[in-house]
Amino acid sequence: MKKHLTLHWIIISLLLLGSFLAVPPQTALAALGITSVQPNVVSNTTSVDLVVTGTDFIDGAVVVLENFGGLQTGFVSATVLTATMPAGLPTGSYGITVINPDSTSAFLANAVQIVQATQTPQEPGSNVPPTPYSRPLVIIESYNMSVDKITPGQNFNLVVKLRNSGQRDATNVVATFATGTLVPRETGGVVAVKELDPGETRKVEQPFTATYELWGTTVASQTMTLTYTDDSGTTYTENFTLSLPVIGYSGVAGPTATPTPTPTVPARPRPQLVIGAYQTDLDILTPGSRFSLDLTINNVGNADAKRITMILGGGSSGTTNPDGTAVPGGVSGSSGDFGNFAPVASSNVQFLGDLTAGSMLPANAQLIVNATANPGAYPMKISYVYTGPDNISYTDDQVITLLVFSIPQVEVSFYRDAGQFFVGQPNQIPLQVVNLGRKQAVLGSMRVSARPAEGMPGAQMMNNTTLIGALDPGGYYTLDATLIPETAGPLDLIVSLDYTDDFNQAQVITRTISVVIEEMMVGPDGGIPPDGGFPPDGGEFPDGGFPEPSQPETIGQKILRFLRGLLGLDSAQPSGGEEFMPPMEMPEGGSEEPVPVAPPIKG
Repeated sequence: MKKHLTLHWIIISLLLLGSFLAVPPQTALAALGITSVQPNVVSNTTSVDLVVTGTDFIDGAVVVLENFGGLQTGFVSATVLTATMPAGLPTGSYGITVINPDSTSAFLANAVQIVQATQTPQEPGSNVPPTPYSRPLVIIESYNMSVDKITPGQNFNLVVKLRNSGQRDATNVVATFATGTLVPRETGGVVAVKELDPGETRKVEQPFTATYELWGTTVASQTMTLTYTDDSGTTYTENFTLSLPVIGYSGVAGPTATPTPTPTVPARPRPQLVIGAYQTDLDILTPGSRFSLDLTINNVGNADAKRITMILGGGSSGTTNPDGTAVPGGVSGSSGDFGNFAPVASSNVQFLGDLTAGSMLPANAQLIVNATANPGAYPMKISYVYTGPDNISYTDDQVITLLVFSIPQVEVSFYRDAGQFFVGQPNQIPLQVVNLGRKQAVLGSMRVSARPAEGMPGAQMMNNTTLIGALDPGGYYTLDATLIPETAGPLDLIVSLDYTDDFNQAQVITRTISVVIEEMMVGPDGGIPPDGGFPPDGGEFPDGGFPEPSQPETIGQKILRFLRGLLGLDSAQPSGGEEFMPPMEMPEGGSEEPVPVAPPIKG
């Protein structure tokens, strides 16, 4: 027996551990519970919003009514849910279950008691006789009109008799009449009643005007909404639909003719113009840029369109007869919106000609973006005014969308003279980026790369990437990259600037700077020149070669220079490439005065 108990507890522990590990990270680990339901006593005559309070509710939880099913549930917080209970449910006590999205649930027995309007609930286990359920209930007892039947265009008064059939006072009673085929007059469709005691009746009168939409009908429907409160502040709403008789036509009644079947008249053929496609000649539109708008117009109707006029910004047929009907040919296009895009080189009205059914017609317009336009997506209305085969004027309105961007206005150049570039030698590239725009520009990474001529080897780049950030108007940023070219000839330096446009898309600004790479200078023996291969003072090397590197000066050479200075001769230290004067020779006869020997002359 002890072994069975031990095995039993081991199994329970494993199940509890498994359920704990199965809980998703976002699920609360505390116990799910229901504390109360308000109101807990409801009438089955109307739908009721319940407020369920408890612990550890999760967004997406569902309230289930016992012996009915799930209710429309709203999540307020981890401790409050709302649920809508429909009208017409059988009376009795019902339990409430809350089910979280992780399948955990909690049950509260006898949470809600549903009663009839005259029934009062009884607490479970109580033998106390029920008391009448009390609430105000305003109904329509009767209604009538000041006329027998409504005639289209007629003014009349509607009188509604209200009655409080409930057991409590109805206060702040307001009747609202909707506007439709019957238009409320004088009151704006809202009539207030101060108060209705239980069993009290009161009449509400509302003037109306019948519209001409009632021609040919026999009944007009009018919606009336009643809102009122009880003495505890609870609000109630009732909706009613009133059916009123209508005379669908006026005149003297005559003998009724026997109806004869009439053949179905087919729909009148008419053209219909739509914009099938459109594009601009500029990939990116910026404030102040002029561009060409190309449109493709399709006639998707079943008749030809004649005398088509395109109106940019929207318009209509502007010429009418005295009776108000449109006359073909006249158009009005001056009321269009041109705050962001305006026509140039011509007006916003263009005549396009005729277009047969099922055909296409190209159209073009020259526009300019307003210099003050902010970046964004702007709709542009375009109207097409034309006539059909029946000589009736038609207007088809279309809307297209154009995108306006704000591109940073920057200049990329050398901030000083870069000098000459030699093959195989490290060369510094002094670059700078200047913001020439009128507002701050936010730039990302700046990269420099080399693009040699076609078929030529590339070049090595070092220290060629940096992050810029925000540049104020007129501000600049520098980058000193290092270039080691591998071949002589023209070389393009490609500078790329990253930024994010006004539609949060990554974009790149590219600039090209061209330089020329010189051959590496070598001596007659093919050696690399000293000091980087640069001749002294911009001159030329003697004999087309390079000077020998300077050698250390000996003691004799220093003494010789000292004596030359005493004699008033040149005593400067010889530069590289000069031959030093050989040691002095003594003249015959033992003269103590040394005689300098002139160095040999080259070449």
